[in-house]
Amino acid sequence: MKLQTASSVISFAKSLETESARFYEGLAQRYTQAKEVFLSFAKENSKNVVEIERAYYGVITDAIEGCFSFDMEPDAYAIEITLAGDASYVNALGKAVELEEKIGKFYFDAAEQSKSLMADVPRVFAMIAKKRNNRVAKLRSL
Repeated sequence: MKLQTASSVISFAKSLETESARFYEGLAQRYTQAKEVFLSFAKENSKNVVEIERAYYGVITDAIEGCFSFDMEPDAYAIEITLAGDASYVNALGKAVELEEKIGKFYFDAAEQSKSLMADVPRVFAMIAKKRNNRVAKLRSL
């Protein structure tokens, strides 16, 4: 089912943040050499949810919510957080990069599609997309 309303996109974004936080918490337990990095990503995900909700509830109106400002296929941004039990640290980092790129694309696309109707929500989406891009660089450096 397509994501077309602001509330459906916000709910999907919150789901991505929650799932990826769980992924990073699991990585922190398994790969202690980067535990602090992974835990900081999980903590930042919680902050992202707060930022998204604050922007959304601050500007949303029935008029905006009633229209279809998005045309996004959730399957294109679905993430898989399961990691094989014998996955190496390098494989785990590769999975994390893949996850960050996919979530970053979601936020970039959502920002682009919503910028003509709202200001605050796409600004937060763009900010989170940039953070996700920075995470990719950090993960690749590990």
